[in-house]
Amino acid sequence: MKINATLTPAKLQKKLDRVFELAGQKITSINKSWDPSKGTPVFTIKGKYTSRGWTEWTQGFQFGMAFLQFDATGDESFLALGREKTLKHMASHVSHVGVHDHGFNNVSTYGNLRRLMLEGRIPYNQDEMNYAELALKVSGAVQAARHATTNQTAPWSPVKGSPGVVPSGYVYSFNGPQSLFADTIRSMRALVVAHQLGHVLMGEGDKPINLLHRAVEHAATTARYNVFFGQGRDSYDVRGRVAHESVFNRNDGQFRCPSSQQGYSPFTTWTRGAAWIICGYAEQLEFLDTVKGRDLDAVGGRRAVTNLLLETARATADYYIDGYTALDGIPYWDSAALNWAAMGDITKKPADPFNAYEPVDSSAAAITAQGLIRLGLWLQNNGDAKAGKRYYQAGLTVAESLFSDTYLSADPKHQGLLLHSVYHRPNGWDHIPKGQKVPCGEACMWGDYHAMELALLIKRIGEKSYLTFF
Repeated sequence: MKINATLTPAKLQKKLDRVFELAGQKITSINKSWDPSKGTPVFTIKGKYTSRGWTEWTQGFQFGMAFLQFDATGDESFLALGREKTLKHMASHVSHVGVHDHGFNNVSTYGNLRRLMLEGRIPYNQDEMNYAELALKVSGAVQAARHATTNQTAPWSPVKGSPGVVPSGYVYSFNGPQSLFADTIRSMRALVVAHQLGHVLMGEGDKPINLLHRAVEHAATTARYNVFFGQGRDSYDVRGRVAHESVFNRNDGQFRCPSSQQGYSPFTTWTRGAAWIICGYAEQLEFLDTVKGRDLDAVGGRRAVTNLLLETARATADYYIDGYTALDGIPYWDSAALNWAAMGDITKKPADPFNAYEPVDSSAAAITAQGLIRLGLWLQNNGDAKAGKRYYQAGLTVAESLFSDTYLSADPKHQGLLLHSVYHRPNGWDHIPKGQKVPCGEACMWGDYHAMELALLIKRIGEKSYLTFF
């Protein structure tokens, strides 16, 4: 991609305002037409949000968008909407033992509500705070209990000479205990927020399990097996490549193979999976700055954990920037899918959502852009101004592309905000409009939410009021 080094939040302000102008219309439209008995809105077909019965992993985005809209605009009708729907519909997600999505659902709702109170953006209400914090505590513990071990006992690090962290276990996906998804790194938000609130997971024999340590362990296992560092791991070991899934033998905890549920293959990078890694590791780096050093001693120490998070974020961010994105910073859905070669050198031209070969995934761009900005600012704050500026400006460049007429839906009849996203290309779930050969022109709930979160992050940076999940 070609990074625009001159962009600033101020230069993007008109586009940010447009995001929230349109978002308010979309949230209102979905709320008026949505029938809860038909499930959770997931993605649009011909401009209307529809459900897909896999898991209800997008409901927190639906109501979280209302909180983000209030944060950005001060319109209290959206605050009321977020409060009402969270209270009415989100309790089952707090105690959901069958998914890896607690960070998506519960931090986006209860977490945003708590954050707004802590920031003084809404009046502090002790009862409401107690309610939100109890939900977050339980959510983090329930998510941490979905745990499987590996056979690893030795510390590992992607950084030569670093003391390392033992990749000894992970929070497993809804596929079962054998399955580690790249996506789940962002659900570690639920674990660390619960830890921050003083909570633990109680195990057999009343044994307390440290939620921060479990999150670090998961991050280490994900980095070890789902991310590649160009160190000769296999014949396709390209630094920054991401496998969507890692599969383990549950009889002995051995890693068996990479896999992919939503990408083209285990040996290509499904770009939304990589996006979760870039964003998730950058966020955890920020959170790590709030943790006392002694609290990390049991998992290898601050240096080991920092090196692990930083190198994973940088490797995947570098591959995004230099490896598989189009000139404007927008990726296609997979880094080397079946018809990739027919498009020529995609890095030399802007992404084309209406091409005849492979679909663009704007949702991957929205998630990644936030991670790039966070990584860039963390590096600048920790003594690496040059590298930090590169990632930061790359994130703003992606945002500029996304917040253009090509990707923002101005059609009041279209319920989506961010166009040209992809849900599940291998399963053929995405709508292909008449006259087109690949999915295009549709939106998804996570793409819309993360477009708003990205816009709010940039807006708040411009206002000198930084946005975090904790």
